[in-house]
Amino acid sequence: MLKTTFCKISLNNPTRLASGIMGVNAGQLIRVAKEGAGAVTMKSIGPKERKGHNNPAVIEWEHGLLNAAGLPTPGYKNTEEEFEELKELKKIKVPLIASIYGSTANEFLEVAEYVASKKPEAIELDISCPNTEWGGTQFACDPEISHKIVSSVKNVCGKIPVIAKLTPAATSPVAVGIACEEAGADAICAANTMPGMLIDVDAKKPILAFRKGGMSGPALKPINLKIVYELYEKVKIPIIGEGGITNGKDALEYVMAGATVCGIGSAVYKYGSGVFKKTTLEMEKWLKENDYSKLSQVRGIAHE
Repeated sequence: MLKTTFCKISLNNPTRLASGIMGVNAGQLIRVAKEGAGAVTMKSIGPKERKGHNNPAVIEWEHGLLNAAGLPTPGYKNTEEEFEELKELKKIKVPLIASIYGSTANEFLEVAEYVASKKPEAIELDISCPNTEWGGTQFACDPEISHKIVSSVKNVCGKIPVIAKLTPAATSPVAVGIACEEAGADAICAANTMPGMLIDVDAKKPILAFRKGGMSGPALKPINLKIVYELYEKVKIPIIGEGGITNGKDALEYVMAGATVCGIGSAVYKYGSGVFKKTTLEMEKWLKENDYSKLSQVRGIAHE
């Protein structure tokens, strides 16, 4: 009922572990895969070792999470062992999505070439992280820059699908998505966290050490859901919808808006990895109660 095909990749269900949550090592990814995720995503890999921001880097507030992890990474040259361990995912038939980032188009190209050699099922381009700004602009805020990065990476990835991860902070995420499709992206992720901040009134200063961060969780859902809905009407490539999914109905909203895959991140932090099984069971229950035999029957139905 929930089996899904995404960029010619078979998933047992449409959920995926979003990048950055429980993806810091191979053991965590394998555990999440065994507990029901349809696909798992590695934490973003960069061109060189990076420690990230000081604590507090992640806080929970009443509507989700605010984080400024700062893209910590061992650097792509130090991930050989992790990729070797992740071969176990093939035994349990859960696709691996690698997430990469860079501060220039050339760095994206450098990391992508190495990661492609490890043959993950897909490569996601984190052109939208809100915690570090290069040249004062998030790449995913600019259609031209996004097009350049996607097209250059496509040249070294061969048949491995490339996913462009958008930001809700762009003036027009849809325009960026269109540019990414024109550049050869095989899919779009809509979308990353929304830049924001919180202040401790007693301490009289921002709560996060980096001051600002990315907002995720339930407060993000209406924003990213709208992006998915609008993208579905403008692009032909599949869409990963994520932001604020905590249960089956949340996931179904994204599917009805047009998403093929539903990314879950903050909910894992709050509810544990059992949220994948819970979400899929709730989706199945709703479909059965409403006389649908497969998920594809409701994909994009909110546009009718």
